[in-house]
Parts: sequence; C-alpha cells; structure tokens
Amino acid sequence: MHKNYLGIAALLGAITVAIGAFGAHGLQKITSDAVILHSYQTAVQYQMVHVLALLGVGILFERFSASWLIWAANLFLVGIFLFSGSIYIITYLKIKGMSTGWIGPVTPIGGLLFIAGWLALLMAVQRKQH
Repeated sequence: MHKNYLGIAALLGAITVAIGAFGAHGLQKITSDAVILHSYQTAVQYQMVHVLALLGVGILFERFSASWLIWAANLFLVGIFLFSGSIYIITYLKIKGMSTGWIGPVTPIGGLLFIAGWLALLMAVQRKQH
C-alpha cells in the first residue's frame, strides 16, 4: 500500500512543479491581476506541501498505524484536488470572465480535509503499538 502512495506523491510532485512553472512564467503573460496570481501561487504552495506530506505518510507506513495513515493519505489526496484544484478552476474562470460562484465553496472543504489529514497523521503516531 505504501508504494502506491509514494508513487502518487512522486507523480503529483512532478505535476506540481510543472503547474508552478506555468504559474511563474505562463500565467503572468495571461493576466496581471495580483489577486489571481496570488491565489494560484497559494494553490501550488499548498499542493506541494501536501504532496510532501503524502510522501512522508508513505514512508511512515512501516512504523505506525496503517489505518490512520491510510486516512491521512486519502485526506491529503482529496484535499489537494478540492483545495488546489478548485483554485485552478477559479483562476481559469476568472481569466475567462466567467462566474466562479459555484466552485468557490469547494476550496474551504479541501482546506478542512488538509486539517483532518494532519489530525489523522497525529492519531497514527499517537496510536503506535510499543
């Protein structure tokens, strides 16, 4: 199971670098809106932090409670897609001049999943059998 999470983390890490490079070079050619650029940068930053967290979870499988680590990994994954993914969609919609009202509420749900993932990681290390 941990190899799956390590592989997913590696793939998402590569994707995150590509998305970040686009934000640093390509997106600035499309828009100069500071709010859009900052939101996009936040999405990339949170995605990379949680990709690294997922990598850490994959490494910890041999030492700590697998059930809590599975929860942490899955919460981080879904959080990445909801939090960062929704910001990427909002960025696109704003650049196109379209309404973002329907996607905006998804972002904080992703943030809550990040928090829950960190708490699940805490439970995994606290519940370790000695």
